[in-house]
Amino acid sequence: MKIAALQLATLPLSNQKLKEYFKSAHEQGIEIVVLGEYVLNSFFKELENIPKMLIREQSKHKIESLQEFAKLYNLTIIAPIITVENNKLYKTMGHFSPTETNYRNQEFLINYSHWDEESFFDNEITGHIAPIIFQSHGLTFGVISGFEVHFDEFWIKMMQDKVDVVLLPTVSTFGSNFRWNEILKTRAFLNSMYILRVNRIGTYHDEESLWKFYGETYLVNPDGHIESSLSNKEDMLVVNIDKRELLDARQSWGFRQQLERRALL
Repeated sequence: MKIAALQLATLPLSNQKLKEYFKSAHEQGIEIVVLGEYVLNSFFKELENIPKMLIREQSKHKIESLQEFAKLYNLTIIAPIITVENNKLYKTMGHFSPTETNYRNQEFLINYSHWDEESFFDNEITGHIAPIIFQSHGLTFGVISGFEVHFDEFWIKMMQDKVDVVLLPTVSTFGSNFRWNEILKTRAFLNSMYILRVNRIGTYHDEESLWKFYGETYLVNPDGHIESSLSNKEDMLVVNIDKRELLDARQSWGFRQQLERRALL
């Protein structure tokens, strides 16, 4: 099965570029397309200076367009997006299919002094781990937001729900390449699953530093190897998910069987 990742910077209000990519994906027989974080909306630090009314209108326009493209090109689209309800802002993950649209509010938000999403957004702390999980072509897909990668509870949930492929939109910067690579290669190997990491590109300047979003979107296979990747330019990565490779890895290493024998899965 072929799936695709769009490596983009924040998009303008016009959806022409998205339409061209989705049309190309459809023509190549791709059925799932994933976008990075802060591609449909401005980057977080820019959102701090944008009126909520404008954020709401931006998101409304993008949501309507994604719903239209999902139907037109028979696609499932995974896209982080900011939603606005009752004058409150929520950082959410959107799941757009030809027949329905679902959202999940991000459970864990960055709360560092230089990058404090937790204080800015109105996401509630629920303690309930309920990622988007869906089926396609006999495979189970799970979706995790970038910051949530750091918490074991999400990976436990992926294993419990027998996820084959984790779709991971991110907004990584500050030269964190090596750390992300090692984390995701280890997770893919220990959980015997594919991970498609989709990182955005572009830059943001503040008074102290340059935030450079370096891209490097890639697929990690169940043996923990990066087998397809992009550089730091706008592009679409098309990857193949092989059920046989999943089964071979699980048979060879037996990690899941060990957990099942102990009734831990």
